[in-house]
Amino acid sequence: MSLYAVVDPATGEGVKEYPTATDDQVVAAIASAHDAFTSWSKTTTVADRADLIRKVAALHTERRDELAAIIQREMGKPLDQSLGEVDFSAAIYEFYADNAEKFLADEPISLLEGEGSAFIRRSAIGVLLGIMPWNYPYYQVARFAGPNLVLGNTIVLKHAPQCPESAAALQQIFLDAGYPAGGYVNVYATNEQIASAIADPRIQGVSLTGSERAGAAVAEIAGRNLKKVVLELGGSDPFILLSTDDLDATVAAAVDGRFENTGQACNAAKRFIVDESIYDDFLAKFTDKVKAAAEGLSPLSSVAAAQRLAEQVARVVEGGATLDSAGEVNGAYFPPGVLTNVDPESPTAKEELFGPVATVYKVAGEDAAVALANDVPFGLGSYVFTTDADQALRVADKIEAGMVFINAVGAEGAELPFGGVKRSGFGRELGRFGIDEFVNKKMIRVS
Repeated sequence: MSLYAVVDPATGEGVKEYPTATDDQVVAAIASAHDAFTSWSKTTTVADRADLIRKVAALHTERRDELAAIIQREMGKPLDQSLGEVDFSAAIYEFYADNAEKFLADEPISLLEGEGSAFIRRSAIGVLLGIMPWNYPYYQVARFAGPNLVLGNTIVLKHAPQCPESAAALQQIFLDAGYPAGGYVNVYATNEQIASAIADPRIQGVSLTGSERAGAAVAEIAGRNLKKVVLELGGSDPFILLSTDDLDATVAAAVDGRFENTGQACNAAKRFIVDESIYDDFLAKFTDKVKAAAEGLSPLSSVAAAQRLAEQVARVVEGGATLDSAGEVNGAYFPPGVLTNVDPESPTAKEELFGPVATVYKVAGEDAAVALANDVPFGLGSYVFTTDADQALRVADKIEAGMVFINAVGAEGAELPFGGVKRSGFGRELGRFGIDEFVNKKMIRVS
């Protein structure tokens, strides 16, 4: 089988294979992107580029049903969530179209002494390499491509091997929107070819969303070649529940926070850290809701993904934890479950569980909750539920994470920066900060 292939996780059947790029094709892709940067990017205005990215948004909306069906076929995403991903991606492109000129306007500097003026002028740096994952095939690309194409950078994009059809659909959208051939270039490249691409002097930066291992490998190569990287890696996000005046609504939020994309989201709520005063009631209601989610649950992205999760869960149970689950693993279908009595110091407790399994802990108060929340290598997102507004902000300040959502899940937006700390990576995407990563902030001093 080719490295790049669509295999329907619901059936395990191969749908279509795509040829892996040759070395010459990868080199040609970089050359094309570099040519586009030196010509198209240098001769267009921010307004011109905003108009193009707005067309990308419109084409997502126009091809909404087709795009959603593709990713449902590729990685098993429920159809309603697939449609939602297409819509959110369109909103991201629209956001940067609307705000590009404001974000990229000259920024004056107040001089401490001397006559004249000074300002910062933002400009593109060149060809960027994007390495994207399978769990959000359109959204992840939008976060990276939207701001950088408006800025004037050009893009070579390597998508996940199981997402070749959505990768091709995106390539066609950028071409149909009016981008030059090298403005956005999809490549079905191998890891070895990507390592060579990072070292190519025409590549000026790399953005990767993926695993810790992939991030470390890319960062190592980029560091040797003095290339900036943005990394969005794994997460084991805490959902801290200290108090509630509506337990049913809080349980519903907890289930939604865990089961988005069948639990396959880096920033999903994964560890539920509950104050002892409401632990028993929460656990009973939460477990019932989780097990009820088995009916109609979509498959994981692949049989291999289900097997990896099963191995992790088995290790936790062997270490003394209790699993309350709704069934057995069947192909790529993984039964939803709740883990309790997990030793927080066990190796598996420090890992990310990528699927419909939640871990629930009982803690005695705010300080214990924060200590447990921070006791993992990750620091991507977090969720704090409490009826005490002062406590919410106090806990938010103490959490070691790039994002904190108070009394809400699913509250992400195109305007809100996304990214983490610790082993969840570095750099930000989306919002004002997303356009400020791969940019030359050129200081100009006028006397």
